Amino acid sequence: MTGTIKNTRSTFTRRRLLATAMATGVCQLLPVTRALGQNALLPLDTPGLDHLDVIVPDVAATARFYMGVFNTALHAQPFRGGFRYFVLLGELNEQREVGYLAIGDSAGRGSYIGHFCTTVADWRQNGQAIFSQMDEAFADAGFGDFPGSTGFGGIFADPDGLEIQFLPAPDTLVTAAVPSDLVQWHQGMVTPHGVDHVVLQVSDLERAISYSRILYGQETRRGNNRADFIFASSSTTLQLEQSRYEYGMNPKIARFGIKVSPFDRNTVTNGITALGGSVLESEIPGSLRFSDNDGNVAELVPV
Repeated sequence: MTGTIKNTRSTFTRRRLLATAMATGVCQLLPVTRALGQNALLPLDTPGLDHLDVIVPDVAATARFYMGVFNTALHAQPFRGGFRYFVLLGELNEQREVGYLAIGDSAGRGSYIGHFCTTVADWRQNGQAIFSQMDEAFADAGFGDFPGSTGFGGIFADPDGLEIQFLPAPDTLVTAAVPSDLVQWHQGMVTPHGVDHVVLQVSDLERAISYSRILYGQETRRGNNRADFIFASSSTTLQLEQSRYEYGMNPKIARFGIKVSPFDRNTVTNGITALGGSVLESEIPGSLRFSDNDGNVAELVPV
């Protein structure tokens, strides 16, 4: 909402329209804000996934692991007395427009995939208005109050607590990051070409789909236990999976995929093992899934 006083009649009308849309199935076809007749910035005008981060106990060790995998450059940013590393997923141009894998210190919190970023067209101009529309749309859809950004670069949490970041499109490497000599550059096994996909394991698939529709529009593909939101302009995919009901199986960002040049599977398999990772089974033909030295799961997807 853009005002401080909420019109109760218009609120009732919006929610009645939403209830009608849900009852008739209209919300299966239209984003919530459009079903309500709003001049919407939602669903987002986004090229798609651009970067993500892993949160680990030893940032230098993890940076060495991924630099052993990827034939690329490494940058670093001083952060809280240490460093935050950036493994570039392409060539860095003069405008610093490049995707990347960020590596941050977990400060005793174990190891996990921290957040993923979907860049948004005109985010600098429309960011506040987008968050305002998200606040209203989430409330009308029964998701409660939207808390907004955590204050760190447009990051917010979905209903499962999984972190999403919005940044301007195209994304750029942070200004404070400078070339790092932690390891020699361009010695890795595969050449990266950007993010391919991110997989979220969610507590309630239907609820997660409804939430994501508000942000991204209708899902592109749907299966029994998954839904894919494909961003055509970047050929990237946000995949939602129903989390299995097992002890200790909490919602999480389960894995990510990186586009890479074709590679020799045996060479890369042996190389990942030598670096301290483990190769896993994958259902994506031609790809190579692995857990890194911290147990986070990634996938190499040839393009």
